[in-house]
Amino acid sequence: MTAQDADSAVEAADAPPGGLWDRAGRWHGAGVAVGILALSRIVQIILLVGLDRATEEPAGLRANLLVWDGGWFMRAAAGYPHGYTYGADGALKGNELAFFPVYPLLIRGLSHLGLDPGTAALTVSWLASVGAAVALHLLGTTLYGRRAGWALVAICCTAPMSVVLSMAYSESLFLALVAGMLVAAHRRVWWAAGLLGLGCGLTRPTGAAAAIALAVAAVLAARENPAKKWQPLAAAAVALAGVPAFLGWVGWRVGEPDAWFKIQAAEWGTAFDFGTSTLTFLGDTLTTGDGWVPMSVALILLAAAAAAGVALAGRPWVPLTVYGLVAMVLVYGQAGYYHSKPRLLLPVLLTLLPGVVAAARARPRVAILAIGAWAAFGLWYGAYMVAVWPYTI
Repeated sequence: MTAQDADSAVEAADAPPGGLWDRAGRWHGAGVAVGILALSRIVQIILLVGLDRATEEPAGLRANLLVWDGGWFMRAAAGYPHGYTYGADGALKGNELAFFPVYPLLIRGLSHLGLDPGTAALTVSWLASVGAAVALHLLGTTLYGRRAGWALVAICCTAPMSVVLSMAYSESLFLALVAGMLVAAHRRVWWAAGLLGLGCGLTRPTGAAAAIALAVAAVLAARENPAKKWQPLAAAAVALAGVPAFLGWVGWRVGEPDAWFKIQAAEWGTAFDFGTSTLTFLGDTLTTGDGWVPMSVALILLAAAAAAGVALAGRPWVPLTVYGLVAMVLVYGQAGYYHSKPRLLLPVLLTLLPGVVAAARARPRVAILAIGAWAAFGLWYGAYMVAVWPYTI
């Protein structure tokens, strides 16, 4: 038994009897998790407003929350195009087919209830953030204990680029789905795990990592109990269908099987190059690069990789490990805007585990001070990257 397992066992012994909901503190525990989220969002918005007002041309809070990908998602909610989009010079451009459908469909659903698209997009994101906070608390609790659940919520919701949890981006929805899927898989509620895994695959490309993790959980469960193997294996099959289904639909709609990849490369320069561009960026930035933002991104990438190594040394639950590693390969292995990578790391979760476990072991005052210092940087960083940094995140 590792020290981490021993700490978890001690906390479990002190926890009230019953299922996960009881161990997580029932409604009180969920309320604390949502309260942590709410506090982080209030501070984030205050920082965002303050930094925006300090710029030469303030955009306003609403405009900042709907900027960049938010516009693409709202246009996708109005309807996907039927083919490629070309510029005046005949060059292929990106269009809404690059964006996976669950978030746009939810925006569209609320728009039909009378909300304007911007308000609908933010409403979905904020409600999903609440779901993510509860799901993260349950995930942390089921793996390491109640305090770890709250620590996971606090560390994730204040991480660099956690600002997107308040924006018209799909990260909050994806976080809610992937954390819920992992909880369901750990609790062997396979029908829920399969549906949530399918939702992951239809929300972001990294849903493929979630589906692979669920497949690993399903294989482990099937080997443990061959008589009941069909439920976990069926759940994995459902989840694995998500990403290929959308990519296939885009290919069918455009008339070329690799249409989604061409659209991504044309507008955002996104292509899987096995990490060549990431290594080049790190090498250039750490030797000859100038500007603190590129340097900060480089340090975040290196710190996240180191944190993942520390997490692996603690031998975390295998499906969570698989999800984190595959998601990191997708983030580090693709070419694209370097300043978007800290945002793409937010839902990985594996990189947060060392801080979560340390906070759960520490005295409450020490944990609060440490997470507070982390939050001060993370919340300011995200506000700066939206209000001041001129490029997309």
